[in-house]
Amino acid sequence: MSFLDHLHQLTDPEALLQGFGPWVLVGLAVIVFIESGVLFPFLPGDSLLVTAAILRDALETNVWAIIAVAIAAAVLGDQVGFFLGRRFGRRLFKPNARILKLRHLEEAEEFFAKHGPVALVLGRFVPIVRTYVPLAAGTAAMSYRRFVVWNVSGAVLWVLSMVAIGVLLGGIPGIAHSIDLIMLVVIGMSVLPMIIAGVQRHRKQKRLDRTPSA
Repeated sequence: MSFLDHLHQLTDPEALLQGFGPWVLVGLAVIVFIESGVLFPFLPGDSLLVTAAILRDALETNVWAIIAVAIAAAVLGDQVGFFLGRRFGRRLFKPNARILKLRHLEEAEEFFAKHGPVALVLGRFVPIVRTYVPLAAGTAAMSYRRFVVWNVSGAVLWVLSMVAIGVLLGGIPGIAHSIDLIMLVVIGMSVLPMIIAGVQRHRKQKRLDRTPSA
């Protein structure tokens, strides 16, 4: 199997879940844990939870098990990200790195500075930002007590909303045969905030470029 095949499998939630076999809940926990704050943002978080809820019968699991495992993994992943940020800060990142790009951290720091602790909830719904906001909170020396409150709140809201979408979609006859299209919609909704933010930054930069210097 080529590198591209492995990469495709890592980003294909249905293939991932089916590949875990009887260890599906363990695999789900590992993916959510890593994507939540262990500095590898290119895993299917939103779509994995939605797909798990849709295919729960085929995967021989249930909604409550998915919710419990995912919330625990999301909370623990954020904890790791927070302590990495507090211990190492920006030293882990380089401008030209393949994964730990300084640009990603700067975007998360900007998001955290704009929204404050609420960023730990809102950031859950934004890919890449979801992974790096806990690190930004640790780097900013946020109070651990406040971090835990917002961390748990964000994890619970994120998991419940994604699983609820999957349950609702799973009740539609024949929906399992259209899961690829559904995942495209979910991914599109996930990256929409990033696209909007990018457009806003581009417009802001254009305005600055047109402003004559004193």
